Amino acid sequence: MTSHVPAFDEHHPPRRDLVNDCVHCGFCLPTCPTYVLWGEEMDSPRGRIYLMQEGLDGEPLTDSIVQHFDRCLGCMACVTACPSGVRYDLLIEDTRQQVERRHPRSRRERALRSAVFGLFPYPRRLRLLRAPLRAYQATGLRRLLRRTGLLPRLAPTLAALESLAPRIGRVARTPQRLPAQGPRRATVGMLTGCVQRAFFPEVNAATARVLAAEGCEVVILPDRQGCCGALSVHNGREAEARRFARALIDVFDAAGLDWFVVNAAGCGSSLKEYGELLRDDPAYAERAAAFAGKVRDLAEVLVELGPVAPRHPLPVTVAYHDACHLAHAQGVRAQPRELLRGVPGLDLREIADPEICCGSAGVWNVLNPEPAAQLGERKARDVLATGADLLVTANPGCLMQIASAVQRLGGTVALAHTVQVLDASIRARPITDLIT
Repeated sequence: MTSHVPAFDEHHPPRRDLVNDCVHCGFCLPTCPTYVLWGEEMDSPRGRIYLMQEGLDGEPLTDSIVQHFDRCLGCMACVTACPSGVRYDLLIEDTRQQVERRHPRSRRERALRSAVFGLFPYPRRLRLLRAPLRAYQATGLRRLLRRTGLLPRLAPTLAALESLAPRIGRVARTPQRLPAQGPRRATVGMLTGCVQRAFFPEVNAATARVLAAEGCEVVILPDRQGCCGALSVHNGREAEARRFARALIDVFDAAGLDWFVVNAAGCGSSLKEYGELLRDDPAYAERAAAFAGKVRDLAEVLVELGPVAPRHPLPVTVAYHDACHLAHAQGVRAQPRELLRGVPGLDLREIADPEICCGSAGVWNVLNPEPAAQLGERKARDVLATGADLLVTANPGCLMQIASAVQRLGGTVALAHTVQVLDASIRARPITDLIT
């Protein structure tokens, strides 16, 4: 029986004034991944805004309406495309926290989401997976299981997780602090993250080295910091996100930082919105806004400081992938390209349709494995078409998603974070360190 309880309560429903900003022009349609996949109006940004309007007018949250909200990747390509400046980012976040609090999900959905959010925002729990994953990959069981093709048919979510798991190497230790090399130009904090810390520790190590080489004293405190809350806030888990945000602010608030540096796009976009997230908390609202004002993506900081560490040649062809939460949510596009072009011998190539998401979108590829695989393969084809030796991006989810898709297509391309390229150039390390 359909409930007639209105969709939204009084706790930060999607704002009607922002909903009314949408003139339904359709400029967002060709940039929306789900509309590109299915051509369904309700799976486009303007269609979802129409459903928000219906909810504000008293319509209930039905399973069908919630499905359209759930299908949104939150990539924010529509925000970039919109000529009216519609803040879809704020609308979808407010809508999702309403859905999570007010819509009863099926037992299967609750179990899946409980498992996902009981694991991914906890770096220590993720780290426990390293040893069994490394053994699984080393024994050849992974190749055998993939040849059977049974896992995607029997357990698509587990198959998605298995396909995304990166190759597990040795742990690169991150120090508590790293002094600046030469005259100190800034004091910066550094986020170590969850997936980044557990599965891409070499990216964090490279980030700290590059910042130090460019004259930054780097305050890391890896044993004290936890999740930033990005996965939680992007999926409507507002109370959980606030808890993570408060804890991170407490760790770094008194550290005397000029900037707080982030090397993961999704985390950076959420950290920059801490003021909005904690606006109702009298003990943290002012502190959160001040902290958010210091948050910068790594590329922003390095370009603003300007290079002092010499770059050595890297003879490599690179395709740069715009992570959605860096390009669309933060507006950081030129800076990573400027940094890469500053490496002697590096040939930078652009990827077709850069505005279309690769399908990672935090944990969207785990919750929606089939459409995520379609988007991943679309992106992988565009990457392979560049003929580049190396794909470079600034988000761990993108690295895992595209690597998995390239492998399914039978292609070959090495992958690296932007900072790993800079680190190799500054340290005069051979390019084989990145492409093998």
